[in-house]
Amino acid sequence: MNHVRLQVERLTKNYRTSPDSADILSNLDLSVPEGEFLCILGPSGCGKTTLVRCIAGLEDYEGTIRVDGNTVTGPGPDRMMVFQDYNQLFPWKTVLKNVQYPMKVNGIRDKQELRSRAEEKLKMVNLQEYADYYPHQLSGGMKQRVAIARGLVMNPGILLMDEPFAALDAMTRNKLQAELRRIKEEENLTVIFITHNIQESIVLGDRIIMMDKGGRIKLDERNTIPKPVSPDSEGYGAMWRLFEDALGDTGAEG
Repeated sequence: MNHVRLQVERLTKNYRTSPDSADILSNLDLSVPEGEFLCILGPSGCGKTTLVRCIAGLEDYEGTIRVDGNTVTGPGPDRMMVFQDYNQLFPWKTVLKNVQYPMKVNGIRDKQELRSRAEEKLKMVNLQEYADYYPHQLSGGMKQRVAIARGLVMNPGILLMDEPFAALDAMTRNKLQAELRRIKEEENLTVIFITHNIQESIVLGDRIIMMDKGGRIKLDERNTIPKPVSPDSEGYGAMWRLFEDALGDTGAEG
């Protein structure tokens, strides 16, 4: 059994915008083993992004968050984040320089190491031929591949992904889903992936949790459907209906 990579205990988050402001997250417990691909579903406003931001060290919080036994007190190279926004890349830096940036922030100065590690991750996302391009020369899907390469370059304990494919067309989205699963298997990555899309969670996740609007976990299900998953896969329909029924009339995408 893989060791516990992430341990969250009694996590509570309240922005205290008013004396009676409600908790965004409420006494949430979560354990994620090494190598698991965890998808988080839930309606808008249920605290999915806040949870991931707390794990990333971008928010203060009440409770305990530990990664590999170490308490999260701020951002660190053991937790890298990929956002939905195409503009997460620096427009004035080349693709190669964008991928190198986290290494430089973390004190790596050797030019050969900077180049070789960045090129390795660009090859992993099939963008090695675009190293000298700038973000404005890339499609949306290519920009997200660069963001994934940048997220992987520090070999993080956890890759956090906040709806990274939501704005892509269906064909590009399907292709990147398949590539992300491939990379996950090759690197034994631990991934926490936020999505509004039930199908995406079933295609990608080894495990799927669904949060409710009170900032609590409503469902926690293992996804045992063999990969690659399609709507024709045995068990797909039952899993889809389980989460569709649980989401209820939230307007979440299926």
